[in-house]
Amino acid sequence: MEKSAYKIHIIGAGISGLIAAQILENHGYYPTVIEASDSFGGRVKSDIVEGYTLDHGFQVLLTSYPAAKKYLNYNALELQEFLPGATIFKNSKQQTIGDPLRKMSLLLPTLLSSIGNFSDKIKILKLNSLLKKKKIAAIFKSEEKTTLQYLSDFGFSSEIINDFFKPFFSGIFLETKLETSSRMFEFVYKMFGDGLAVLPKNGIQEIPNQLKSNLKNTTFKFNSSVKEVKDKSIILENNSELQSHITIIATDASPLISNLKNQETDWKSCDTLYFKTNTRAIKKPLIGLIADEDALVNNIFYHTSVATSTLNTKELLSVTIVKDHHFNELELIEKVKEDLSTKCNISDITFLKRYQIKKALPKLTNLQYEISSTETKLKATIFLAGDQLLNGSLNAAMISGERAAMGVIQTLEDGLIVDELTSEYQ
Repeated sequence: MEKSAYKIHIIGAGISGLIAAQILENHGYYPTVIEASDSFGGRVKSDIVEGYTLDHGFQVLLTSYPAAKKYLNYNALELQEFLPGATIFKNSKQQTIGDPLRKMSLLLPTLLSSIGNFSDKIKILKLNSLLKKKKIAAIFKSEEKTTLQYLSDFGFSSEIINDFFKPFFSGIFLETKLETSSRMFEFVYKMFGDGLAVLPKNGIQEIPNQLKSNLKNTTFKFNSSVKEVKDKSIILENNSELQSHITIIATDASPLISNLKNQETDWKSCDTLYFKTNTRAIKKPLIGLIADEDALVNNIFYHTSVATSTLNTKELLSVTIVKDHHFNELELIEKVKEDLSTKCNISDITFLKRYQIKKALPKLTNLQYEISSTETKLKATIFLAGDQLLNGSLNAAMISGERAAMGVIQTLEDGLIVDELTSEYQ
């Protein structure tokens, strides 16, 4: 049978699904992507509201991600760089710290800041040096402990943990106690140190847009929710049935496979609120961290501190909340405004939109960096992809999509799939 005649379906048009489609195309196959929503991108999406580009949650791309370097054309994305540091709000004071070895202008404010003691600053340099030399494979073979335990064992003071590490990594890990695996801490810290945190000029959705634009022989079926995946078919929510030689599930598979029903992925959630304002409290492209423990807000960022495609003349501010809360939307907006006023001296803001992201990051243990193509095979005709197989990152999403597609290709080329579908479909 011709490669183009195989019915290969990918469930989910997120980053994993798009990468899987690209790999299959590269090897001469014509996959079909089934997506429950009306567009591609999965968790990596943006909207236009009042001329502003609003990402679904505050997200950044780390340019040192190996898989991102492999699959993305950075120049075409018009990437806007963050400075390697942060502005910290505590006790109504604003201080900036950063990596002076990478940006000399951060040397003086870092030395003069009261965030952490002198010993902490020496230990940060030591940690930078250690993780620069440590290979990614070694990181994911290291003993797992909580990030909080790791920082404490490294000798950091409780002050710098509470004032810098907690707010900074809570915003990345989407949990406030730094219970996330030390493997993820070391990996993310290394990625920050080896490259830059960036945003595409036109918003985070430019990443899936670029991946989608590379696809020439892939068919997309949007607004198509899948109810069940069988060995040779896919049942949609409307009970229609699609014949399928082979299927990649590039989303949480547990609701779709009968014997996985009790193995659902747990997810971490967050809220991101966007506001427009006349002025910026942080002039440079730096993330703002709220270090006061009683604050609901975790971090803020002025998206207009870098070049954007925004047509509006006012500044765009995003606010991220990681803590659990029971506020309705109106109460939440008021609480955020109160925090911004009392903690950051930010007022005169106008609410634009809230994103309540219930499945923002998978909650995982025993984090891995790599997966073999054979490990993505659930059954002879069903493969799995998605960052939940490895670690919660764009890099992991890309790797898992690639590996699942390679598993499919290996299976087909080894002749392990019968050419004809079962007779009931003929």
